[in-house]
Amino acid sequence: MPAKLLSLATASPPNVLRTEDVMREAAAIFARRHADFERLIPVFANTGIATRHSVRPYGWFRADKGWPERTEAFIDGASALFQDVARAALSKAAVDAGDIGTIVMVSSTGVATPSIEARVLSGMGFRDTVRRVPVFGLGCAGGVSGLSLAARLAVAEPGSKVLLVVIELCTLAFRPDELTKSNIIATALFGDGAAAAVLSTDGEGLAAVEHMGEHTWPGTTDVMGWRMDPQGFGAIFSRSIPDLALADLRPAADGFLSRHGLTLPDIESYSFHPGGAKVILALEQAFDQPSGSLVHEREVLAGFGNMSAPTALFVLERGLAEAGHGRRLVSALGPGFTASFLTVLQ
Repeated sequence: MPAKLLSLATASPPNVLRTEDVMREAAAIFARRHADFERLIPVFANTGIATRHSVRPYGWFRADKGWPERTEAFIDGASALFQDVARAALSKAAVDAGDIGTIVMVSSTGVATPSIEARVLSGMGFRDTVRRVPVFGLGCAGGVSGLSLAARLAVAEPGSKVLLVVIELCTLAFRPDELTKSNIIATALFGDGAAAAVLSTDGEGLAAVEHMGEHTWPGTTDVMGWRMDPQGFGAIFSRSIPDLALADLRPAADGFLSRHGLTLPDIESYSFHPGGAKVILALEQAFDQPSGSLVHEREVLAGFGNMSAPTALFVLERGLAEAGHGRRLVSALGPGFTASFLTVLQ
């Protein structure tokens, strides 16, 4: 029996960052340190982002922060978001916390041991025998890969209920000390957010998770990821992600579908991770979709920015809420360099 997506919920932290304010704050921080910052300002205007959210207000970012401050903010912010989004997913699924057999917790923007789910268990009603699966390092692909993992765990124990929680606090990696292209892109794109889902082989739910797969290209570990130094994470974008999405994602998707006896005409709708405005255009072109057709991707990007792993689940939530049935392809690109795929049936 396939795993059913019993619920899908999303959540955002309270601090809203408008792009015009982010530009002003960035200019105040970078302009006095780097004479050529003006040359990079157009990056902010071309993102397609109007607002995003952060676990910390602007004032927190104005002073240099190291690992202790970033880690404290990550644990506080992620713990609060975990409780908010998990409760929402459980409520939508009409499932009690005590009914959950396994928790999959996905994040790549902070390091915490014990991990976040362990820190909130006792206050949320989860049983003390719940199995914990914290996952780190999947980056922007983490939402789709995490959903695939949760579905496999649900199928492995029919009738059990699996809670997936995906949290990324990308803004905490802001680096005022670096005027690199990667850092400016990260500053212009990234926001914070969370998504959660309950899966089980029992029940009807929003959709059934059908097929799952990944494709990792050799020699591409330098495409995106984190560089770690004494101050914190530093963003790595060493190649053009839109170019890779345009040239390489479609053949990988065709291979994934072919392995399951499908072709692109079998796909009726899409939910992609919208890495940026140019990535969305590349996705439409690569998958032969009309220009402007990836509406949910643009809406999520405009309202929340690139939240890394949860972003594709924000898009999927909107897609599943639409009337209609059929097969949907869900995909995201992440460090590795890896494409994560799954198909769901409504």
